[in-house]
Amino acid sequence: MLPIHFAPLQGHTDDVYRRTHHALIGGIERYYTPFVRVEAGGIRSKDRRDVDPKNNAGTPVTPQLIFSSCKELDYLLGEMESLGYTTIDLNMGCPFPLQARHGRGSGLLAHTDVVSEVAAIIKAHAHLTFSVKMRLGWDNAEEWKPVLDILNDTPLAHIALHPRTGTQQYKGAIDMKAFEAFYEACRHPLIYNGDLTTPAQMHEMEERYPRLGGLMLGRGLLARPTLASEYAQEQELSHTEQLRTLRTLHGKLMEQYAQIVKGDAQLHSKMRPFWEYTETLIGHKPYKKIMKAGNLRNYMNAIEELR
Repeated sequence: MLPIHFAPLQGHTDDVYRRTHHALIGGIERYYTPFVRVEAGGIRSKDRRDVDPKNNAGTPVTPQLIFSSCKELDYLLGEMESLGYTTIDLNMGCPFPLQARHGRGSGLLAHTDVVSEVAAIIKAHAHLTFSVKMRLGWDNAEEWKPVLDILNDTPLAHIALHPRTGTQQYKGAIDMKAFEAFYEACRHPLIYNGDLTTPAQMHEMEERYPRLGGLMLGRGLLARPTLASEYAQEQELSHTEQLRTLRTLHGKLMEQYAQIVKGDAQLHSKMRPFWEYTETLIGHKPYKKIMKAGNLRNYMNAIEELR
């Protein structure tokens, strides 16, 4: 059975979600924070709250850092160390143009000079444990090759690979041929990330690639929060049980967010993204009704109708 890592998704997997999922459902080896970045010379207050150890107590969490230069990375590492973190994940995979076009995330993969400097920083911080999340490239599915040459000689706990380019974002087919080439060339434990939505698919990856170091789930876990625990326990839940757990998770999240945000409109706005990936599980009509609800009362009525 492979360890399961919960990929971060901006606007979804904040500290409240991570804590609640871990306590209620589990099945996750490690959670990762949505990327922390430098903005206006510092870290945004919402990101500071998200990585605050007090808000992550009891949850196996690693902060993920995104950067375009070693100056930014040095600053972020200092901030994480001051909070007591000893494991760090480096984002070289974010596909969003706003970040990538500034040389962050997957946009970094074309700049092997910066990657080499990052490798030197990792080696200089031997007291920390690093991992990297990456894609095949920004707009070229072979950009990973010189990057992996550098990373293979860099001390890393693992590399998580999503086998698409950044420009694909989440569209188009996964490039399994490129993944297999990466798998053969990678000298670190390799974690597969991308389009896993059922326990059967996860078992297939485990059998097909026996040297895998783990699996990383993101959208698949938001769509089916019990996915990792079902895989770990080797027992698939019925649709009714999946839906019941989904509603329980939503209810517990709502209780906590109600203590943070003010007013029904803000609470409705905060909770609505919870359902973004759940259409396959809850059905098209209920999904549309929830997403089109114009206020909190109608929203809750739509959820009450879920069966």
